[in-house]
Amino acid sequence: MEIRPFEPADTEAVVALWEECGLTRPWNDPRADIARKLLVQPELFLVGVEPGDGREEALVATAMAGHEGHRGWLHYVAVSPSLRGAGRARSLVAEVERLLTEAGCPKLQLMVRTGNEPALAAWRRLGYEPADAVVLGKRLIAD
Repeated sequence: MEIRPFEPADTEAVVALWEECGLTRPWNDPRADIARKLLVQPELFLVGVEPGDGREEALVATAMAGHEGHRGWLHYVAVSPSLRGAGRARSLVAEVERLLTEAGCPKLQLMVRTGNEPALAAWRRLGYEPADAVVLGKRLIAD
């Protein structure tokens, strides 16, 4: 798998992958999330591509990251369900970690939806541990 920065032409393939992976929610417009990310640290929005049938590459993985200097966050980590278990997520997360480390970001966090035990197990295998914190949120802009 080749890892490269997101390009605007990837938008529909990314949204389709997120939908296939169950990452989208009715209250979050994925296209708006992409547009917002392109305004802030777009170099930290990565995609994984592989040769597809025919001439075009197939988009098979994504990771969206960012940081403010104290803490990095990782969102929208997705790998095509038919391709899981071969190290693609591990490679993608390692690249995000490398980029954030080079940028001086000292720690990285992510959120896993309650009840998603397979995801929790996968993150633990990558060295991530539960944090003793409650995540609070407030919508500032309605989509």
